[in-house]
Amino acid sequence: MHIFLVGMPGSGKSTVGRALARRLQLPFVDADTVIEERLGCSIRDYFDHQGEAAFRDVEQGVIDELTQGPPGVLATGGGAVLRPANRQHLRERGTVIYLRTSPEQLQRRLRHDTKRPLLQVADPLARLRALYAERDPLYRECAHYVLDGHGASQAMLVGRIVMQLELSSPAPPDPAGGG
Repeated sequence: MHIFLVGMPGSGKSTVGRALARRLQLPFVDADTVIEERLGCSIRDYFDHQGEAAFRDVEQGVIDELTQGPPGVLATGGGAVLRPANRQHLRERGTVIYLRTSPEQLQRRLRHDTKRPLLQVADPLARLRALYAERDPLYRECAHYVLDGHGASQAMLVGRIVMQLELSSPAPPDPAGGG
């Protein structure tokens, strides 16, 4: 089973992904961690020195590779959906869960975060609103399920995802042959 989490920066993809992987007894991979290991530096440093386009090229290669890897839970970077190839690979190679979070909620969560390069601006809320307007349709395009993270605890989100996955998987055959 391949489960891919998409959503805005700070929507909880990594945190929820780790808990979901534990619950389903699957390996967990954070795409941004893999990218940083490959780059040998932080995403922010790479962004600052090489630019966003170069970063997105590296990200696309990593997403392609990870979506073909062994079954597990994958947390993608917030901008992974910007490339059509990434959206296609995510949608076709696994079950995509969009953790939807409003820009206002994200601002509250991220107000002290200095690691996210796209949010190092004078008005982070305006930036989050612009990113949300651009990305929400792309997240929805590749998502099989949209879960609203507003007011939900990590445990509640994991429970909702597991329930969705159970409801969507085909029922096992009836060993008695009845039905």
